[in-house]
Amino acid sequence: MAALKYAGLEDTDSEEELPPGWEERTTKDGWVYYANHLEEKTQWEHPKSGKRKRVAGGLPYGWEQETDENGQVYFVDHINKRTTYLDPRLAFTVEDNPVKPTTRQKYDGNSTAMEILQGRDLSGKVVIITGANSGIGFETAKSLALHGAYVILACRNSSRGSDAVQRILLEWHKAKVEAMTLDLASLQSVKHFAEAFKSKNVPLHILICNAAVFGAPWSLTEDGLESTFQVNHLGHFYLVQLLEEVLRRSSPARVVVVSSESHRFTEIKDSSGKLDFSLLSPSKKEYWAMLAYNRSKLCNILFSNELNRRLSPHGVTSNSVHPGNMIYSSIHRNWWVYTLLFTLARPFTKSM
Repeated sequence: MAALKYAGLEDTDSEEELPPGWEERTTKDGWVYYANHLEEKTQWEHPKSGKRKRVAGGLPYGWEQETDENGQVYFVDHINKRTTYLDPRLAFTVEDNPVKPTTRQKYDGNSTAMEILQGRDLSGKVVIITGANSGIGFETAKSLALHGAYVILACRNSSRGSDAVQRILLEWHKAKVEAMTLDLASLQSVKHFAEAFKSKNVPLHILICNAAVFGAPWSLTEDGLESTFQVNHLGHFYLVQLLEEVLRRSSPARVVVVSSESHRFTEIKDSSGKLDFSLLSPSKKEYWAMLAYNRSKLCNILFSNELNRRLSPHGVTSNSVHPGNMIYSSIHRNWWVYTLLFTLARPFTKSM
């Protein structure tokens, strides 16, 4: 529950915005208190600002205050013939012992996914995240789930995906999370995943193309393509094509493609300036792991830009993102040299 509590108790765009699961109420004599439905408790202080408040002035004309059989205050609007538990005077409150606000930078290099989403209620949103059983993908999945979204962890290894789901449920047993098998190195697997998702008949509001391999030795997929290119780019490209109609029907929706600053250190054109397809899926003799990774990340950005151009008029936006330099995750696992490099750099890198 620690992460869930942390999810909504810091800064948001509005200091007065309540975290998910909280409700503002008033006592019979006009003091404001806050009910936490997730933990079934109440408190006098605002859960984020720590301020105490009371309503100002009397009820509007035609309103009357009553108390139900459980002792809870409710309000009757005799003019419009309706009742509500929401005090109409909550729009006009004054602070009790005002607290001087503090100033801090909202987002910086130390910000986490949980902090970015603080105060957001994502209930009803459906999210797919590829490679979500570890690293950036897992932290993103956990953060979205703890803020109410229904999150599908699209993972190559079903056992690790299930373990990741259990880890999120340990944080909050009401989280809506599910693991589904997706192997981006198999276009057939991508197709099966898309079909299985469509069969659920649910919308898709956010698709995060996160999965990637780094520093992998040369190999061909079952589709006859170089693995880094297919896993990092082509598999995601195909997945988006298969789910495009669902995204359109779910608008406003978005696609997020996790790329890298390393896209700057490569080229995919030949000497005449034309696209060189042999560079995208090179032979073993022409393969260099770092270059293959950089090219796949460049493809990510080009794809995301064109996708946004085509789909944004239909309410679907696409953005490519750089997750940060040398973030310590398991992406370096394919070669001991990269593992050593990341281990040495770990004290100076951003933690998950």
